[in-house]
Amino acid sequence: MSNDPEKFDSMLLAMAQQHEGGVKDLLGTIVSFLARKTDFFTGGKDGEWEKIVKDTFYKHAKKAQEEADKIKKEKEEADRRLKDIQQKKEQERLARDFEPATVKELTEEEAVELQEDIDKDTKNKNENGSGDVAATDAEMADAAEEDDPKEKGKLKPNSGNGCDLEHYRWTQTLEEVELRVPLRQVLRPRDLTVIINKRHLKVGIKGQPLIIDGELDADVKIEESTWVLQDGRNLLVNLEKVNKMNWWSRLVSTDPEISTRKINPEPSKLSDLDGETRGLVEKMMYDQRQKERGLPTSEEQKKQDVLKKFMEQHPEMDFSKCKFN
Repeated sequence: MSNDPEKFDSMLLAMAQQHEGGVKDLLGTIVSFLARKTDFFTGGKDGEWEKIVKDTFYKHAKKAQEEADKIKKEKEEADRRLKDIQQKKEQERLARDFEPATVKELTEEEAVELQEDIDKDTKNKNENGSGDVAATDAEMADAAEEDDPKEKGKLKPNSGNGCDLEHYRWTQTLEEVELRVPLRQVLRPRDLTVIINKRHLKVGIKGQPLIIDGELDADVKIEESTWVLQDGRNLLVNLEKVNKMNWWSRLVSTDPEISTRKINPEPSKLSDLDGETRGLVEKMMYDQRQKERGLPTSEEQKKQDVLKKFMEQHPEMDFSKCKFN
């Protein structure tokens, strides 16, 4: 027997892929070859071929069981690490707190400058056709989508706010991206190539062209990004976003883009969050919708509130020419 039993793997794998009946048909082809082209069944003593088959199969069955037990142990360890990371992220979310907003008293010059900025923003938005307060939110969103050439050709997000592609599927939350790659054969972790860099991802099977090899849509945290092989047939990759304020429009630069305007996280998922985290997510969603519709974000509204407060504190000043939306 060859000292390198894996050197024929590519040849046997190619044969296996041509047998629609799977391993049973492949085994039948090999046994048929031995019967037709060799004296395996007739050249030895009575019962000798049966002993050879039995010894060979039991030997490799033992190795296969040991390897399966090893893979199961590695999977359990990977699942444990993934669970630990998820628990850590959940604890961080629970510990996160908003800093209380502070109101700084403005000087007269600062107040005038702030009002000029607000008026300029309002004027630009009105000139771009986004200041029609008579239109409903839905009408404004639809009109913006139809008129914006940047939205043409973009795909509608899947149920996970990502995209279903030919060889893989990805979904996302504001915090992370989940990639699932179905494999057409049973593999071990060492058979895979998974390289996660800050802005680049490589995924594939060793000895075959890479399934994914491209620049990510945004930076990820390498130390908190993980991958695991599930049941030997499905690769799961979790990418932790660095910027948790934006939605990705694609996984890598070679993918088609999705329309982030059509992303709509399920209310049930928001309800699972604690009050403070939910408030942060809803604030970001509100700001994103406001920007898309040409309306003030929460920060811009806060500027206006600060200026109004300044006016209340200084009634002796003349603000008759100031305008507020």
